[in-house]
Amino acid sequence: MTGQQIVIKNARIIDPAQGLDQKVDALIEGGRIARIDPGLGIPGDGRKVIEAGDRWLLPGLIDIHVHLREPGHEYKEDLASGLAAAAAGGFTSVLAMPNTSPPVDRAELIGSLLSKAKGLKGARLYQSAAMTRGLKGEELTEYNELKLAGAVAVTDDGRWVTDSAVMRRVLCYAQVCGLLPITHAQEGALSKDGQIHEGRVSTRLGLRGFPAEAESIAVYRDLALARLTDTPIHVCHVSSELSLELIRKFKSLGVRVTCETAPHYLHLTDEDVAGYDTDKKMNPPLRAKADQKALREAVKDGTIDLIATDHAPHSVLEKECEFMEAAFGVIGLETALSLTYELIQDLGLGPAKLVELLSLNPAKILGIPGGTLAPGSPADLTLFDPDHNGPYDVNTSKSKSRNSPFKGRNLKGKAVLTMVGGEIVFDAQEPTI
Repeated sequence: MTGQQIVIKNARIIDPAQGLDQKVDALIEGGRIARIDPGLGIPGDGRKVIEAGDRWLLPGLIDIHVHLREPGHEYKEDLASGLAAAAAGGFTSVLAMPNTSPPVDRAELIGSLLSKAKGLKGARLYQSAAMTRGLKGEELTEYNELKLAGAVAVTDDGRWVTDSAVMRRVLCYAQVCGLLPITHAQEGALSKDGQIHEGRVSTRLGLRGFPAEAESIAVYRDLALARLTDTPIHVCHVSSELSLELIRKFKSLGVRVTCETAPHYLHLTDEDVAGYDTDKKMNPPLRAKADQKALREAVKDGTIDLIATDHAPHSVLEKECEFMEAAFGVIGLETALSLTYELIQDLGLGPAKLVELLSLNPAKILGIPGGTLAPGSPADLTLFDPDHNGPYDVNTSKSKSRNSPFKGRNLKGKAVLTMVGGEIVFDAQEPTI
């Protein structure tokens, strides 16, 4: 219960917003952080006590790019299963994309989804709305109505707004209404019918490829318009070296651009598709080794602001088929924390970077509560066991779907407890039903 007093004892808090990396006790009261005590002196008398045992206490993770498939494709995922999977991965808030069936392009749909999510156990739901009606890239949706209904961002994710005049209006109206524009930067003519990254692997496998330039051309256009309109813009699932060079350049010019990449682009390349594994088919595709290296360097130097999963569930109907017929997309909510922890170790970065990538920066960019455990903030938190080491069994996933590219991979570190507003929404010690 959120009204219950809870003490988390002997935890290593990692909270870069407060400059904290030390052993503490934490008191939770009324669904909020009431006190952080480096003296480890908060008594447990009459309170629920959680013994952290040196595990890391993190601000709740925030994923700003998930597909929960509701409405329209609930057989792949729905709000209940998606928000439960998020909590199991340590996420306390997620931003759902609007490319559902029908698309989320009306205020009443926003209200309905947010209302339903409040009754579910799992992560908090934030909802994005379509930039254009029906995701057609032609007529803008009613931004002010969508904002009032609870939308925090607009995006035609899955499609690029090809008409530059329309995109210019998107940026102008999004800024006026206080909505974050999120662009799926991919030029359609170059990427049409593409199956994987265009290169030696696509040639060897006999699959039609689409080049990294399909992304970078679209990135340039969108950032140029953001500069013209002086509007913040967020670029989702960046996958290529040239796109990163453009983002760096526009950041240096003062353009308010932020960007994300996903764990699969940081840990896999197009070489991993060699066995025609449909669970490694996603959009944008896994790129070449040089792109992966550039992405890792961009995490290290801060060009990449955050890591998001692009969690995209599909059933066996869409994945257990010939590669050319298979759907694009992979699940990732329950592996992202472990894979990001492995990444920061590989790059020689400290644990504060983990929190910046998965919590602090997403909260800042979306303008939502979270990213810190400062007294008074919502008790959205994750207990992380850095000593966990074991293979990922996708069959234990809370998601309805099993299309993970990391099946059987040894994962380092694991979320063992997730709390939202002072309520425990995931506990690894509870038996799986």
